[in-house]
Amino acid sequence: MKLFYCPFACSLADHIALEEAGIDFERERVDLKSKMTATGRNYNELTSKGYVPALELDNGEILTENVAILDWIASHYPKLGVRGELGRTRLLETLAYISTELHRSLRPLWHSASAQEMEDARSAIETRLGYLSESLAGDYLFGDDVTVADCYLFVMLLWAERFGLEAPRPLLAFRERMRARPAVKVALAVEGLS
Repeated sequence: MKLFYCPFACSLADHIALEEAGIDFERERVDLKSKMTATGRNYNELTSKGYVPALELDNGEILTENVAILDWIASHYPKLGVRGELGRTRLLETLAYISTELHRSLRPLWHSASAQEMEDARSAIETRLGYLSESLAGDYLFGDDVTVADCYLFVMLLWAERFGLEAPRPLLAFRERMRARPAVKVALAVEGLS
């Protein structure tokens, strides 16, 4: 299995989740400007989407999109999922919210945007972080155990930190708990972010 990533991109969530799963996997860095991988492969030949993450499974199939990859990881490594009758559904619900509401709201901060777009984005992000702060069910989103959704939320909190956005106090504590986890430290070090 191989994860294609770009440092500090949203693929960091998948990287952390795979480290949390405790499995052996390869990592290959992608230059998103040139669309070349570290081994000289044309990334567009791997996925015509041209962005990370991509996970190449042992059978050669390629998975893309954070929600799909994180769901696959949780399905194959249940310790990173949510138990109970509606566990997977609640996990997908949270992953979708992080992806479509929070991740998407951060986009203007990464790209050239007008002052009004930046202000609107900041307001939306703060509202959405407030919702997620109220959703914590313990140390993590679903209680005392880390899930793939926590990995994704952590990356979004790193992005918010980069842009000087204030997260609610419970999410700041969450971010530091995540940052202290051995798997997170490994992923950050591999990506040159520690």
